[in-house]
Amino acid sequence: MKVLLVSSPGGHLAQLYRLRPWWERHERTWVTFDKADAVSLLRDEDVRWGHHPTTRNLPNLLRNLWLAARLLSRSRPHLIVSSGAGVALPFFVLGRLLGCRTVYIEVYDRIDSATLTGRLCAPFTDLFLLQWEEQKKMYPRGVVLGPLL
Repeated sequence: MKVLLVSSPGGHLAQLYRLRPWWERHERTWVTFDKADAVSLLRDEDVRWGHHPTTRNLPNLLRNLWLAARLLSRSRPHLIVSSGAGVALPFFVLGRLLGCRTVYIEVYDRIDSATLTGRLCAPFTDLFLLQWEEQKKMYPRGVVLGPLL
């Protein structure tokens, strides 16, 4: 299975990286930002660098949309997995249009409110995973996976 793992660096990336026993069995590509922690953690992985910052930055949203269009049309992943943040949205929208399955993992540290990226990606998500039972209040169709960190 071809998997595309999309996230911002830092905690978002750390949470996806914790799924290593699962993703290391699959052909995979990562999309994140060219930051020291991501470069170090993913040094032996196939990585495409997204454009940041993403918060309220229309030019970078368009750049990431273009990156998503090129990458998805060339690699045709079977599954897109993300834990956020903003870089995920263009990949989920285009991925859904191209027939990719999508899995969103709500972040570990948001227990009493929904994240903006989670709310935006939810309509384009086949499986919405949660790390805390309390997150079901914000995402009733979410499935509790349990904490990744």
